[in-house]
Amino acid sequence: MLAGDRLVIGTVRRCGPWPAVLAVTAVVGAIAELAVPYLVGRTVDALVSRQPGGTPWLALCACAVAAVMLCESLGVWARGASGAYAAATLRSGLLRHLLGTGPAATRRFPEGELVTRAGLNAEEVGRAPDTVTSALALLVPTAGALVALTLIAPVLTLTLGAGIVVILLVLRAFLRTTTVIAGGYQEVQGEIAARLVDAMDGARTIAAAGTAGQEARRVLAPLPRLRAHGMELWRANASAAVQSGLVVPLLEVAVLIAGGFMLAAGDLTIGELYAAARYAVLGASLSTALGYIGGLARARAAAARVAEVLDLTPVPHGTRGLPPGPGTVEFRGVTVNGLTVGDLTLPGGSVTAVVGRSGAGKSLLAALTGRLTDPERGTVLLDGVPLAELSRQELRTAIGYAFERPVLVGETIGDTIGATPEEAAGAACADTFIRRLPLGYDTPLTEAPMSGGERQRIGLARAFAQGERLLVLDDATSSLDTVTERQVGRALTTDPQGRTRLIAAHRLTTAAHADQVVWLEDGRVRGRGPHHELWRDPAYRAVFQGATP
Repeated sequence: MLAGDRLVIGTVRRCGPWPAVLAVTAVVGAIAELAVPYLVGRTVDALVSRQPGGTPWLALCACAVAAVMLCESLGVWARGASGAYAAATLRSGLLRHLLGTGPAATRRFPEGELVTRAGLNAEEVGRAPDTVTSALALLVPTAGALVALTLIAPVLTLTLGAGIVVILLVLRAFLRTTTVIAGGYQEVQGEIAARLVDAMDGARTIAAAGTAGQEARRVLAPLPRLRAHGMELWRANASAAVQSGLVVPLLEVAVLIAGGFMLAAGDLTIGELYAAARYAVLGASLSTALGYIGGLARARAAAARVAEVLDLTPVPHGTRGLPPGPGTVEFRGVTVNGLTVGDLTLPGGSVTAVVGRSGAGKSLLAALTGRLTDPERGTVLLDGVPLAELSRQELRTAIGYAFERPVLVGETIGDTIGATPEEAAGAACADTFIRRLPLGYDTPLTEAPMSGGERQRIGLARAFAQGERLLVLDDATSSLDTVTERQVGRALTTDPQGRTRLIAAHRLTTAAHADQVVWLEDGRVRGRGPHHELWRDPAYRAVFQGATP
């Protein structure tokens, strides 16, 4: 079984009580529909023969019609509720999985693709309980019609059975074809979304360069392919509708012809002939499953795309805690993605600056230190415990991480920073401008427009508040002015908590104030030691001067 089909089945199973509600309303409604032709036939026979018992049959007809209407109404409500519940459950699980996967998700899929798969595609899969339950419920009137026709006249059952086989073959071919076409349609949707997200990320650059028209054409370039897939879907639906739609009147005519001969021979009453004709139509009601089959095809195609995201391996975490220690970081034979670190130690409580030209591997070394990526070979340890063996809570409590372009999450400024926000913001030189906001630390993020430097300071404050043993700063002071950067640097080098600090930096002053410098070049550690010793090497000086000696 394909991964997408397993996800569809799992979605139906985990949809709470709604599939059961849908099934009950569908089955009861189908039984009531099956009862209507019989009751109408008995009523007609009673009225034609002028029997006195016709009124009860008429009342039963009205009750059956009312049951059909009630089940239809409840079914509409249950379909909406089941789709919303299933989509919400799937999105929630998908979001947790994505966040657990970490940066590997955006390396595998563009951000716009992930948004499409977690949004539109998850919603399509969420409709699976409705489509599957409703399609299966159509088997009830079909089976009931076969039984009823057998009771009336077995010869008529053969006619209906042949028509049902034709309808099933049409639906089977339609499901296969539509699943493939819908998958192509959704793939192009994801491509357009990915291009749009890229364009929005570079909106200022596009505006400054005056290339809005060119960028709009690039984003919308896949539209002809989207239209082609849409037309294919329309043609497949129209073709299947014509094929299955022709079966219903042909079946009814065939049953009426055979039943007419039987009526003339006295083997059927007028009411039985009417009931037989109605049962032929009900038995062919599978032809109305075309919409449900189309929805199931779209759900299968969307589920295949969602399953690709769920197949990403989340970052595994252990269960160990950290022993008491100063925050010593050890790299033992570490190699990852073209970067060879080898053996390296960051002494507990020390400040280590990582320097090197662009592309040398500074951010990758920082990611290894904070376990945003794992080494291909070797081990990274914190106070003697491999990072991979730490529990998620222990890892993220011990290590604070700040980025060049931090993404701020939370309802308010205080929520974003975390525990002891005033103290952490003071160390990051953010307390002054936060207090100038209308509600200070209680100011909602959406009402606190900030410059790049201010956002960096909030990101730094979050790292200060979170990391109990180790702070990892990946070029996290690049947007600060000289005075603020000097103040933040002083807070880093004189941390009263004595935490170990690793700073991926470009500025000379950062390296000069560090206890040791790790100099990266061409994916390896070219040198390490105090800044004043490395400064004797002209190649090291060229890293800051931007020129080759």
